[in-house]
Amino acid sequence: MTLFETLKERCRPEWEAYTRHEFVEELGLGTLPLPVFRDYLIQDFHFLVQFARANALATFKSRTLADITAAHEATGAILAETRLHLRLTERWGIPRAELDTAAEKQATVAYTRYVLDCGMVGDLLDLHVALAPCTIGYAEIGSRLQPRIGEYGGEGGAGEGGAGEGGAGEHPYGEWIAEYSGEEFTAASRAAIAQLDELAADGLTERRLAELTEVFRTATRLEADFWQQALDSAESR
Repeated sequence: MTLFETLKERCRPEWEAYTRHEFVEELGLGTLPLPVFRDYLIQDFHFLVQFARANALATFKSRTLADITAAHEATGAILAETRLHLRLTERWGIPRAELDTAAEKQATVAYTRYVLDCGMVGDLLDLHVALAPCTIGYAEIGSRLQPRIGEYGGEGGAGEGGAGEGGAGEHPYGEWIAEYSGEEFTAASRAAIAQLDELAADGLTERRLAELTEVFRTATRLEADFWQQALDSAESR
């Protein structure tokens, strides 16, 4: 069993609450209100900026060329991810200036700064465990939702606000799902799982595993809070 699988099993309720959150399920069905998705995209843009910083910190924390290379590749993957967000936000009428000037919301700050703090006070393994729910979890979510693209019937698509630029019968969030179920992101997820095992190759005491479990559990809870923040935005309108 990989370290990731061990951590996921130890945090099964939190993992299920995150990967099967109401936001995720509605997104997969195509019924997520578009204003909620827009709010998520704006906050996720800020999220990715901070995660790029976290991977830059991983470069600093690295002691081997292999780890430096992995951090460099992860940063590149995040920058590629931001290009998806810029395409989606532009298509749905969110100017780049609005992305840059929008304030980070509470759940965004809480999650991203927690990850950075884990990297600052801990070692490289602490940082990658804190990153894992995002890096690996999104690939798992994308893979599970991918069949929904073909199954989508176009009924009630995207709820309030319409389905953006997608044609009739097209899944309104198909591009997002395709990104995270695609080979590039899936490969990055596999690399993240392998790196966790490499960083823990010398063995973990039960105390150290318990510490990493709490890091993973907290980061996973904060991921769920990030979804919920977007859903809550509908109630504040």
